[in-house]
Amino acid sequence: MNPTTENLSRILTFVQTAESLSFVGASRHLGVSASAVGKTVARLEKTLGVRLFQRSTRTVRLTDEGRLFYERCRKILDDLQDAEAMVSEAADAPRGRLRVSLPTIGYRFLVPHLAEFHRLYPEVQLDLDFSDRLVDIIEDGFDAVIRSGDLPDSRLMSRLLGPFRFVLCASPAYIAAHGMPRSVAELADHNCLQFRFPTSGRIRGWPFADAIPASQSLSPLTCSNMEAIRAVTVEGLGVGYMPDFLAHSAIEEGTLCRIPLELPADEGRFWVIWPSSRQLSPKIRVFVDFVCARLFTAN
Repeated sequence: MNPTTENLSRILTFVQTAESLSFVGASRHLGVSASAVGKTVARLEKTLGVRLFQRSTRTVRLTDEGRLFYERCRKILDDLQDAEAMVSEAADAPRGRLRVSLPTIGYRFLVPHLAEFHRLYPEVQLDLDFSDRLVDIIEDGFDAVIRSGDLPDSRLMSRLLGPFRFVLCASPAYIAAHGMPRSVAELADHNCLQFRFPTSGRIRGWPFADAIPASQSLSPLTCSNMEAIRAVTVEGLGVGYMPDFLAHSAIEEGTLCRIPLELPADEGRFWVIWPSSRQLSPKIRVFVDFVCARLFTAN
């Protein structure tokens, strides 16, 4: 075994162990003994001069160094997989692991379409990371990212998924207790729930905030999770201002009522983004085409 082949074998063993968090689990995937997996990982740790896993009698966990090494190794293996796909006779058939980052709220609009995606592309293994943290698509090794807002990074390619609008909502119980606001000015006497952007700490202003200066003092809650805004609005804490796709199911079920006020246009946009420097592999191409065709099409 030459050094290059041996190094690749060690990386494969390490990555499988990191994803299984078990020497036994890794051994099943690799078709070798758990002892062989443990010895390979130990040799890799000795070569690198760092401990990659914390071991106990019951668990195997990545160290901080191990986590960084895993992210880089996973990207290398994904790139190799893409390279194989590009030169294989079946390159047109999308396959392989596809790492996608979405905001936490993204499950609301993507999850309903996952069964169809799997039916169309059964050989693509989606690895979805739902998080509101700002990810670096290149450094963090993602194949694609779905995000809203501006796209300043010239290293990225993007396509617009579609716009969405914000709506005012309250629960039937809240409206029964406090009345239905009939004008923007009347919102000054209501509990207006506030959303704080988790990345910047900035409060998301309502588009008519100047007309209701007292609303800030009447807010019983400020939080950095839009799902929480939806939940506490359903529970009757106050008036929520949220994306229409987030409120839709609760309005259909009758747990939220849309407040029928004429609002200034306040539109958000989601984009699907991928690195411009990376070959648009079949799995990325079909994912981008799929989400662009399915998401926010009613707007």
